[in-house]
Amino acid sequence: MPSYLEFFAGGGMVRAGLGGRWKCQFANDFDPLKVQVYADNWGEKEILEDDIHKVDAESLGRRVDLAWASFPCQDLSTAGNGLGLGNATGGSRTRSGTFWAFIDLMKDLKANNRLPRIVVLENVVGLLTINGGEEFKAVIAALDRLGMRAGAAVVDARHFVPQSRQRVFIVGVSKTAKVAETLVRDQPHPIWHPAPLVKAVGKLSGQCREQWIWLNLGAPPELKKTLNKIVKDRPVGVEWHTPAETKRLLGMMSDAHKQKLAEAKKSGKRMVGTLSLRMRPLSGKTVQRTEICFRGLAGCLRTPKGGGSRPRIVVVKGGNVRTRLLAPAEAAALMGLKPRYQLPEIYEYAFRVIGDGVAVPVVSFLRGKLLTPLLRSIKNPRSSEPSKLKRGARSPGERSRRDQLELRI
Repeated sequence: MPSYLEFFAGGGMVRAGLGGRWKCQFANDFDPLKVQVYADNWGEKEILEDDIHKVDAESLGRRVDLAWASFPCQDLSTAGNGLGLGNATGGSRTRSGTFWAFIDLMKDLKANNRLPRIVVLENVVGLLTINGGEEFKAVIAALDRLGMRAGAAVVDARHFVPQSRQRVFIVGVSKTAKVAETLVRDQPHPIWHPAPLVKAVGKLSGQCREQWIWLNLGAPPELKKTLNKIVKDRPVGVEWHTPAETKRLLGMMSDAHKQKLAEAKKSGKRMVGTLSLRMRPLSGKTVQRTEICFRGLAGCLRTPKGGGSRPRIVVVKGGNVRTRLLAPAEAAALMGLKPRYQLPEIYEYAFRVIGDGVAVPVVSFLRGKLLTPLLRSIKNPRSSEPSKLKRGARSPGERSRRDQLELRI
């Protein structure tokens, strides 16, 4: 059974996605709330509540197949402060710079011949562009110094659940590992490798570009469940707004959004949409506006910071319009969690766990399409097709079969 280490584990959504055929050997998070939720759902045996800087490589056990790190995004997101990863030596590390503590652990494991066969790093897509791509460049260079070559994919949870949630997943494997040819593409895929990723790869050092892998994830699945099926008429943990509050919210809409509401009423169907509060310019001032959307998707769930950031929904059926906050159970469903998953009863606490998590079906997809076959090809190179990985991330016109590099164990 494949084994793994889970850092910045939160409520264990990566564990949920990897499933029972992968064995968690160790998990870590420093937030007591998230550690408690992890323990409530998975038990206390593997989870350690502590700062990652204090985690000792000796306590991580035998060599594992995978190390997963969903390191903090606050200093890398477009809504953040742009501080980036900070200094690798620890002199000016940021919250997102706890990435370096993870790398330090991997260095210690490598020194003892226990470096995991695969490393997965997950974060917001802002990692690709912030500070002109320098943070992404630093991450790939760090993997390179570990003796790993890297590939990446941008995966939006909207392919799996009705939530728009883009994340970049970076996968590192040993430069001496043999990777099945079926897991590698000659060129970037327009969905998994969008322009920001291609541009970021183009800014890597020559050595890192030479080793880059365009991961082959195949075609994205077709979303079968819409927001309409997630949102319940009788929610648990939240109440419908009073008619007065609904009227107040709808009164803050612009004409364009009032027209969207009118069209939803006219359809006569049960229409579920998102309702957001935004600050918009109006007549030389900035005012709060209510904006609605009926595309069947929720916006990206985040940790709650204030009233305006809480996810709200609007349900329309004929002339009846109701509004309320999104319920914790509905948010959990939007992350692909099972109904039996235990969340804190306090609303803000539940969303603190959910907002920092990884969409479970995305992890499952990566497990099936990439991680399991990748591990199989690394461990059993004779049973997989020869890997002919490209020497470098070149433009399509520059690529040729003669440029492929066959890796050895």
